[in-house]
Amino acid sequence: MDYKQRFAAALDVGPGQTVLDAGCGPATDLAHLADAVGGEGKVIGVDRDTRMLAEARFRTAGRSNVQLLQGDVLGLPLPDGSVDRARTDRVLQHVPDPAGAVGEVRRVLRRGGLFGMAEPDWDTLAVADPDVDTSRQFARFVAGRVRNPTIGRELVHRCVRAGFRIRSVEPVAVLFRDFGTADEILGLRRNSARAVRAGVLSESDAGAWLRRLTGGPVVAGFTFYLVVAES
Repeated sequence: MDYKQRFAAALDVGPGQTVLDAGCGPATDLAHLADAVGGEGKVIGVDRDTRMLAEARFRTAGRSNVQLLQGDVLGLPLPDGSVDRARTDRVLQHVPDPAGAVGEVRRVLRRGGLFGMAEPDWDTLAVADPDVDTSRQFARFVAGRVRNPTIGRELVHRCVRAGFRIRSVEPVAVLFRDFGTADEILGLRRNSARAVRAGVLSESDAGAWLRRLTGGPVVAGFTFYLVVAES
């Protein structure tokens, strides 16, 4: 997704810095960060999932400037004021205490350090179809399955309350124009089936809705927020 390029530019990672990727997953972004900080810098990937960390170690093997640690964004295994940059990418939507996570990141950032967050606002999800009611019910159902569905729009307030200064806020429209990609990311088939089982959608309405979407054209999307805050 092209938001990653905008996200990287906004975080302004440079040579010699220490960068934290909280919730690094299978090292999707660690190689890029390691290149940006160079041999004098360090990238620290933290994740709670041992399987993700195992994959991350495989992908970053041979990169001496990458350190991987098991831990949680609510209790980062790092000392106070130890990193220059920190990032979370689609992590805060899932944590049980987003305010606690933002505060914990501020703890480990040095004075003047930057914290970049990339989070969706699932409450903005829209799927174009003549049956507007079914599209709305589907969107509400999907948003309801996320722990913090409106975290994208909440990032600024949460950061200010934690003592950060806001550097930038950028909304990014995420748009899907083909059924396959929309189905993969939004779970059109699987989530409509779940909505039927939950009694939110009727089987006939969901089936007709999916048949129309499968035949195209598809227009579906939501808003993503990129926020950079300064400690």
